[in-house]
Formats: sequence, structure tokens, C-alpha cells
Amino acid sequence: MSAPQQLHVYRCPELLIAGAWRRGGGERRQAIVNPADGQTLDELALASAKDLQDALRASAEGFEHWRRVPAHQRGERLARGVARMRERCEHIATLLTMEQGKPLAEARAECLMAADLIQWYAEEARRVYGRVVPARQPDSRMTVLKQPVGPVAAFSPWNFPLVLSARKLGGALAAGCSIVLKGAEETPASVAAMVACLAEELPPGALQLVYGVPAEVSEALIASPVIRKLSFTGSVPVGRHLAQLAGRHLKRITLELGGHAPVIVCEDADLARTVPLMVAHKFRNAGQACLAPTRFYVARRLYVDFIDAFAQASRALVLGPGLAPGTQMGPLANQRRRAAVLDLIERSVQRGARRLAGEAPAVGCFVAPTLLADAPQDAPAMQDEPFGPVACVAPFDQLDEAIARANDNAYGLAGYLFTDSAKAILKVSERLEVGSLAINGLGVSVPEAPFGGVKDSGHGSESGIEGMEAYLDTRFTHFVA
Repeated sequence: MSAPQQLHVYRCPELLIAGAWRRGGGERRQAIVNPADGQTLDELALASAKDLQDALRASAEGFEHWRRVPAHQRGERLARGVARMRERCEHIATLLTMEQGKPLAEARAECLMAADLIQWYAEEARRVYGRVVPARQPDSRMTVLKQPVGPVAAFSPWNFPLVLSARKLGGALAAGCSIVLKGAEETPASVAAMVACLAEELPPGALQLVYGVPAEVSEALIASPVIRKLSFTGSVPVGRHLAQLAGRHLKRITLELGGHAPVIVCEDADLARTVPLMVAHKFRNAGQACLAPTRFYVARRLYVDFIDAFAQASRALVLGPGLAPGTQMGPLANQRRRAAVLDLIERSVQRGARRLAGEAPAVGCFVAPTLLADAPQDAPAMQDEPFGPVACVAPFDQLDEAIARANDNAYGLAGYLFTDSAKAILKVSERLEVGSLAINGLGVSVPEAPFGGVKDSGHGSESGIEGMEAYLDTRFTHFVA
């Protein structure tokens, strides 16, 4: 592998196909840019059509080998790869910060979370149980077995490239599937460094890593009869397109398509605790998180105090390059994202929202943490996922009103509630249209619990036993002696 071995030295990785690292054979190259200063780090060689066909053949062969490895041995091998990830965490995290921009502390946390995800799947591998069904006739036995679905095509994005790749790698490999992972072309080196930790423990062909022109890669993989299952994390339009391709070929698919998380702050909430939690969670990764709290509905009695406290805490955040000591929020991933966020803010202000923001560095892809107060329900930032450091806030008088406005959105991934009222907790838990709900905290995604959304936020779940189930087929056997 051509990945770097020293910190602060960046080299684009090669492709991993059939257990060997090789340079992408495509004609196109993609510049990898440090979003903190706009400097080009290196150029990534993309996959050719032949590379993709080689990856598919290797995955078919790798599946036949890997599926026959006993589950406890699969788990042990993955656990050794996880240990290697933890040993190399500083190196992996530094690559991630250089290519994606997030503060180094966040990059370290992401690497360790990715390790935890794969570790959980590794331990769960030995608990893929079937069952015995009481037979309907003498001298017979009926059983239900769980078996790996087959080679998997997985597509992960650039915002949390380690965690979102690990969810797919861990589930597929623990279940006994082979996998072709298309990592995000914007963040190739960190994912390749993580994959290298796992690949050392796997037979050739169990795990391929490719980078390429997204449309070309997805069409080649999904159309192949080798691939039996897809997993995608990304935007709604791309998710719809991949779902159509998958449907055309009758392929199973898991989709996680983003979110626009509502936060309901009731009048008995403790603002001294709520605001610091939400500011840190909102502006983590510069707001480029599908589960980021974004639409704040605050009880009118607390509304002014909430705005003052949130705006003050946001302005106090230290912005800068992710590798600089003390940085609390880094840049957006690229200039396209910066332009889109600034445009969304401006259009929302024109609709009547009041902008409260500090200063941002002039160099790089930075946008200041921004609170849009008094945001109308139809303001663009209240309807479209900002995917940046933008929070909206509006008051409510009755809890039913807050729930209705929170549900008045196409997304339904994560939600947050702050209250000590059992009645409010019960009502919001039953009526808020989200796949994950955190009450008086921020933990909506952990390895042992399912993570997925409703409505336009996707289909199916990753993590937890539901995430493992997504990579398994069910077979009924009736044996008569």
C-alpha cells in the first residue's frame, strides 16, 4: 500500500483488490485538497472498468472462502484488526483531519468509534442464531438457519468516512459476506489506513477498497450478478437513484439518507446543561452530520434565554485548522459546501430569520457557527438539511404544536428532547417521527443499537442486531429421516 507511514505526510492510497494494493487504472485523477488552507495534498488515481471487474471477481472468490471460516474465527480475526486500528489511531486520525478538516480530537474519537463498531460486530458474529421448529410429523426435523447473503457493495460518504465505512465493513464481514467498499474520493487515505488494519487478517478477496467516478462504480457494481446486497449512506437524490438501480436488479439495499434533527426544549429543561450539550453536538464536524441537532423548538418562557446562551456559546468556539492546538471547529469539507451553506443562510434571512453569528477565518472553507432566530417554518434552513454550522430556533406554546412542527419535514432520522416531565417524554416518544430519539442527552447512535431513519431519511438499519440481520439470508430446512 502506498499510504504514508509518518504523521503529517500525506499520500493518496491505492486500490485494494484480491488482497493486493494497486494503482487505479482509470484515466481520471482527483485532487485531494486540505479544506483548512486550500492546498492540494495529492492526486488520487481512480479505478478503471477493469479494476471494478477484477474487484467483483475477487469478491466472488473471497466470499466462497470467507463464508466457510467459523464465526468465532471471523470474530477473532476482526478483533485483531480492531486492535491494530487502535494502535494506529493517531496516524489514521491525522490523515482524516488533513483531508476532511475536522479537529484532530474529533478525528481520534471517530477512529475509536469505528473500532468499537467493528469490535461489536466481531463479538456478535458468534451469536447469529437459528432455531428448531417443532416438527409436524414423526422422524423429521425443521430448522431455520441464518446464512450470509453474499458479496456486498457498500458506499460511504466523506463526512464521517471511518465510522460510516466501519458500520458496513463490520456487519458484512462478521456475517460472513465479502465486501467491495467504495470509499469517498474526498477522504481516501484515512479509510485506506483503516482498511489496511483489517485486510491483514482477511483472506484475499474478502475485502476490496475502490475509488472511482461514483456513477460508473455504482452502475458496475449494482448491475453485476456477483453483488447480492447494497448499503449506502449519503444524499436523498443519490439514494433514490441507487434504490432504482437495486430494484431493477432485485438487490437488497440499506439506505441512510441524512436528517434534519428537531430538538424540543420544554419549559422545565435545564438550560445550563442543555445549551452546552447541544452547541457541542451541533457544531461537531462543522455541522456536517446527519444526526446534528438543527431545528430547535423552545418553550416560549425559555426562548430569549436560550437564544442568548446558545449564541454566546457558539461565538466562543475556536475556529481554525484541525491540526492546530485548541481548535474546536474546523472548516467545511470543500468550497462547494461552504457556498451552499452561505446561500441557505442568506435565503433564510430573506424569509425573516434573524442571523446571529461570529467571525470565521478568511482563508479556507470556513463558515461561522450561525444561529437563525425566529425562523419561520417555511424558511429554507427549516426545510432543507443545512449540513453545516447552522441552527434554527423558534418558540412554541404547547407541546402538541412543537411535535407537529418537528414532524413537518421530509426527514426523520434523529430527534432530541429536553424535559423532566414523564407526560412529555411519553408523548414525544410515541409521536415524534424519527428513527432515534435522545432524551436529556445526545446518544442517538451506539454500536449495539440500530441506527436508521424513517420517511426520506432512509430504509433499514445499521448497527445492533438489526444491522447484522441486514447481511443475512434466512433458510428453512425440513429433514425427514
